Amino acid sequence: MKKILGLLTLLAVASPALAQDKGGGNVTYKKQTEYSFEDDTIEGDLTKPDGEYVEARKKVQHSNLIKIRTEFKAKVLQSVGEL
Repeated sequence: MKKILGLLTLLAVASPALAQDKGGGNVTYKKQTEYSFEDDTIEGDLTKPDGEYVEARKKVQHSNLIKIRTEFKAKVLQSVGEL
């Protein structure tokens, strides 16, 4: 079983090498590609939306995080009396 698996692995590794082109690197690439539209006539209109679409969230009402103590004045007067 190990021999068959080893043979299949060897074939899988060697098969891309056999499929390579033997041309020796005759392929050349240009650094820049240029497209010319001189002979073509392009007609069209500039279209813009009639208005602006503005999406805004509504302001969320939060409860006040500061709790005003109603007995605060009485506590201050009591502490002054203890001095």
